Amino acid sequence: PKGASLSSAPMSRAGEMVYIPDDSDFSSFREQCESLEGWHCRYNKAGVTVWSHGQEESCTVQKIKTRISCKDVPAETLYDVLHDTGYRKKWDSHVIETYDIGRLTANADVGYYSWKCPSPLKNRDFVTLRSWLPLGDDYIILNYSVKHPKFPPRKDFVRAVSLQTGYLIKANGTGACVLYYLTQVDPRGETWGGHDGLDRLFPQAMKKIYKAGLKYPEWKRRHDPGYKPWVYPEQSTLPSLSLAELSLQHADSLEHIDETGLTEDHLSTSDHEA
Repeated sequence: PKGASLSSAPMSRAGEMVYIPDDSDFSSFREQCESLEGWHCRYNKAGVTVWSHGQEESCTVQKIKTRISCKDVPAETLYDVLHDTGYRKKWDSHVIETYDIGRLTANADVGYYSWKCPSPLKNRDFVTLRSWLPLGDDYIILNYSVKHPKFPPRKDFVRAVSLQTGYLIKANGTGACVLYYLTQVDPRGETWGGHDGLDRLFPQAMKKIYKAGLKYPEWKRRHDPGYKPWVYPEQSTLPSLSLAELSLQHADSLEHIDETGLTEDHLSTSDHEA
């Protein structure tokens, strides 16, 4: 149903249908970012806050939310950073490969992202449907995992599953913003590393995005400055996709991965799939 809470299969309104999020999904996501109800604060230092929602730590699919204040970075700049796959490798040290597969509408596409995990874990990848919405001075980007027949799971990666992941970028005065990142992902065998993940990895990842925002205007001036298909959809050269080509990616349909015992000493996660 519309506005369903994240705890039910969040982005699958009819259970099995792939669909493009509508205004009610974006407003529901925004409410979750801004709400404190049911969220437990796990970390709050140096302008970064991390919350978890409701589940036990042993649960593989956790809902995590983080927030960072970004002074000197306007909301529209951070929005560009999170869209610009050309810039991704400059700031995301875990990325192996990221590219757009095809466009569904002026504000929805399908993309691929893979990231390095520390040995002996296998590296992870995602195929996601991503949609975005400018809301005056604020912006939302949402994604969830889908299956595309030309991009099946690969032998050299574990296919992770995003039930719903997204960003809310809120303008905060002139030239500053607040970034929320909310994720409900099944990393398939990997965990977020308990307290270590919440205290170290998530804050670290948010700070990287903030730093990327500070450096982006200078980088973009030198790299096709007028090209922003997420702002100007007529610039997109992606092939058109139809929803009929896609289906939902369920974790239980993928090969079972058991990496418990491998993750004790060192655990990393990506700087968060945008």
